[in-house]
Amino acid sequence: MRVYAIPMRTRFRGITRREGVLVEGPAGWGEFSPFAEYGPTECARWLAAAREAAFEGWPAPVRDRIPVNVTVPAVEPGRAHEIVRASGCRTAKVKVAEPGQSEDDDLARVEAVRDALGPSGRVRVDVNGAWDVDTAARMIRRLDRFDLEYVEQPCATLEELARVRRLVDVPVAADESIRRAEDPLKVRAAEAADVAVLKVQPLGGVRAALRVAEACGLPVVVSSAVETSVGLAAGVALAAALPELPYACGLATLSLLEGDVVDEPLTPVDGAIDVRRPRVREAALARYEADAATADRWRARAAEAQEVLGGDPAIGVVR
Repeated sequence: MRVYAIPMRTRFRGITRREGVLVEGPAGWGEFSPFAEYGPTECARWLAAAREAAFEGWPAPVRDRIPVNVTVPAVEPGRAHEIVRASGCRTAKVKVAEPGQSEDDDLARVEAVRDALGPSGRVRVDVNGAWDVDTAARMIRRLDRFDLEYVEQPCATLEELARVRRLVDVPVAADESIRRAEDPLKVRAAEAADVAVLKVQPLGGVRAALRVAEACGLPVVVSSAVETSVGLAAGVALAAALPELPYACGLATLSLLEGDVVDEPLTPVDGAIDVRRPRVREAALARYEADAATADRWRARAAEAQEVLGGDPAIGVVR
């Protein structure tokens, strides 16, 4: 078990350093990196995904390249333009509704991204559940002047998503309403979304995510949890195994980190990532090894998640 701490290039989701646990098993390396606000029950799913990666491996792929979007943090417009132009991607996901920023800030950022992509590129926005229904309806209409592909998690609850979906013409994607839900399939029953955003770690692994995709019956976008290439490889495996992949996936997130732990990072070329599993490099692991206090904190989180998850201690991640 190795604990990493990698600085982020830009503040994202309120953090400036990404941390997590890497564990090696007979099938390869797995990653356990739940965000700080997640408790033991939610973390158990993330641990299950790490176990699958390290001890079971993943289903066979049906494609060898995954189209991806560039993720644009809540930065000023000029920086947003630079990020998109440098990415080589034809789809961009733009973070909006950042605390402390205005609606005009969001409009300016999305306008800069549309300009960087040109008229043929695709723009989606991610709200992380920050708007109420009235604000969502109003802002989606304002932002749609830039021809939105969809809006991701405009409100926090399924009921609110369903109401917004009836008020606007832009498709609605559900993220937190799936990955943080006790029953990820309620999004379909509530008629709350047009697109399902699936992340491997929060759903308990590639196979678990495939079951959710099949049961919810919605088009799927596979997204990352801002992981190292170890965690991203699981997202790539999910996207590669889906029967259909109509949208670019949110897996080009290594650009948010200052470094990585593998020999050949999973970065996009011409807007796509090859389906492969990179090798962990010891020198990189050592460079980003967490300090003792951070490592102890993560070992405690892993132990709590393992207690919830149960199963054979021989395939646990706590050593």
